[in-house]
Amino acid sequence: MRSLWRVRDFRRYAGADAISKLGSEVSLVALPLTAALTLHASPFQVGLLTAAEMVAFLVVGLPAGAWVDRMRRRPVLVAADAVRALALLSIPAAAVLGVLGLPQMYAVALVNGLCTVFFDVAHQSYLPSIVGREDLARGHGTLAANQSLAQLSGPGIGGWLVQALTAPIAVVADALSYAGSALLLLGVRADEKPGRDASERDLRGRGAGGGARLWPEIAEGLLFVAGQPVLRRVAAVGALMMLSFGLWSATVPLYLVREVGVGPGTYGMLLSAGAVGGVAGAWLAPRIAARLGTGRAMYAAAWAATVCTAPLALTAAGPRLLILPAALAASGVATTVFSVAQGAYRQSICPPHLLGRLSATMRFLMWGPMPLGGLLAGTLGQLAGVRVAFWTACGAYTLAHLPVLLAPRIRAVS
Repeated sequence: MRSLWRVRDFRRYAGADAISKLGSEVSLVALPLTAALTLHASPFQVGLLTAAEMVAFLVVGLPAGAWVDRMRRRPVLVAADAVRALALLSIPAAAVLGVLGLPQMYAVALVNGLCTVFFDVAHQSYLPSIVGREDLARGHGTLAANQSLAQLSGPGIGGWLVQALTAPIAVVADALSYAGSALLLLGVRADEKPGRDASERDLRGRGAGGGARLWPEIAEGLLFVAGQPVLRRVAAVGALMMLSFGLWSATVPLYLVREVGVGPGTYGMLLSAGAVGGVAGAWLAPRIAARLGTGRAMYAAAWAATVCTAPLALTAAGPRLLILPAALAASGVATTVFSVAQGAYRQSICPPHLLGRLSATMRFLMWGPMPLGGLLAGTLGQLAGVRVAFWTACGAYTLAHLPVLLAPRIRAVS
């Protein structure tokens, strides 16, 4: 079996993915702390910032898949990276000039989220062109490892940068990561083509505003997912997970920094420690899927994730602070195994011309609730207190895998 790292295009693709995710994890610490510490934002304003970054998945999540299926993916990836880099650089620039405010933060979050929608759809759809379908599980395993390594090191780096340089200046690291990702992707030469009959669709669309075929194409992706019972369950799990993440992203910085009293550096280290399990999960996932089969791997991982996230709500000051990284590390193994298994499964059953729309449909269904989570967290934090919002986020995480746990037949999926 060949090593994927011997494939030049995969090295560049995975390298771009790694540095981009590292920068994103730095911003996961730096952006909310910029709002909370530099701009003294209220819980609702921090929740609104989280919602602004993810609302694009609701607004353009579905048409993005149809558009990406008409185009080559590499130019989409490079353009999205370039725009994200420029948008993020405006934050430290405004901070240095003394004009940074929450309206600019919301605008950057919106632009960043819009670009992320197109990047993520094209990125998922590009992988089969680089490694082939027989290597999808290993390819997804590598991407999951990148995510876990970024989660392991990024928050710690972000916390240290915030402590040493202030939160707005720490955002520079994410902007530079997107620029580096774009440069690496420019060197990928995979033989990829737009989706089947893309040029024919474009010709039919002309004269009717170019959108005559858009909604039927979107419907084709939705119907494909609707006709796959396993994908419906996976989408439900993803929706609950991202609702939880929206709650988590808006609540945890305020809970740990304001309520528990940890510093930015310690906050980053706590989040980094929790990613250790993700690294182990990325290494284990292809092996578990090969040994148990895709369905059994997803089902077992869903049970493990539910058990491991249950103690999160007990996190508090003192020794109980260690519950957070321990529970996140344990659940990280399970959730990464689940993510890799479902990602390989859905791409293995999807026709090539539907890859973009499958990715966009799943992203829309799974990521769409995230801005609602941010708004809910902000509202709960404002009305009932940050502690109640934190408990809600933990409870949502614990219940997120129920759609799969209530369907034991998933174990029969190969």
